[in-house]
Amino acid sequence: MHVLLVGDGQLGTALRQVLATAPQHRVTIWRQPTFDITLPGAADDVAALAPDVVINAAAWTNVDSAESNPDAAYAVNALGPKYLAEGCARCGAALVQVSTNEVFPGHPGVFYREYDRTMAGSAYARSKLAGEMAVMQMVQRLYIVRVAWLFAPGGVNFPAKISQAADRLGALRVVDDEFGNPTYAPDAAAAIVQLIESERYGIYHLVNDGWCSRYQFARQVLTHSGRGHVEVTPISHTEWQRATQPPLHAVLVNQAAAALGIRLRPWQEAVAEYCRQEFAATV
Repeated sequence: MHVLLVGDGQLGTALRQVLATAPQHRVTIWRQPTFDITLPGAADDVAALAPDVVINAAAWTNVDSAESNPDAAYAVNALGPKYLAEGCARCGAALVQVSTNEVFPGHPGVFYREYDRTMAGSAYARSKLAGEMAVMQMVQRLYIVRVAWLFAPGGVNFPAKISQAADRLGALRVVDDEFGNPTYAPDAAAAIVQLIESERYGIYHLVNDGWCSRYQFARQVLTHSGRGHVEVTPISHTEWQRATQPPLHAVLVNQAAAALGIRLRPWQEAVAEYCRQEFAATV
């Protein structure tokens, strides 16, 4: 299978590593600035390459900056997927569009399955939902893969920021009323490869098993990174000011992929693995 992999962030890097261990797949990688999916010509480039499947792991992921740069966020998260989908439609390729838990409103106590009604709030979330809508209009052989709270060794993510803040400040205040699914990029990447090999198209929630608050996530990171002594005070989201408020309970349920036998390990185990990889020299 010829796979076109777009993007080299946390998930794109993990996908490249997983695909490198699968000799049955031939991989072409598109990165900026050589390839810019926000330009209409991206559709022509995909059609000319004619891969079997395109995995779009490129995204504008800075949630707060999307509020002040909505056009830029939409260009990457909505127009980019649209152009990739146009190219896929022209050459018959399948498409994997990576999306987010933030397309849901995050009502307290609600757990979101794959085909529940979406309702995006922030500019970032609206741009990601627009990307979902764009590709659904153009591609039949389509996987929409939603992830949440993505992290991987070497990336800019919540565990890295927590460990850095703990070292710098010696004590932390972390929100305890925002809930989600910590998702380890290498686990999500392996699940995506399983998914494309299944050729079972649809919407999937590929998140590590279980869910937690930001506070619980932070405590696990500190414990497994040798920082368990750091004092952490749980606070309300109202005490942590930021440009945009993420949904407070956009917790995803993996039902569709689990029915195919595709499950990700518990998030606590993934955090422990991340810490072994990220802090091997210091723990």
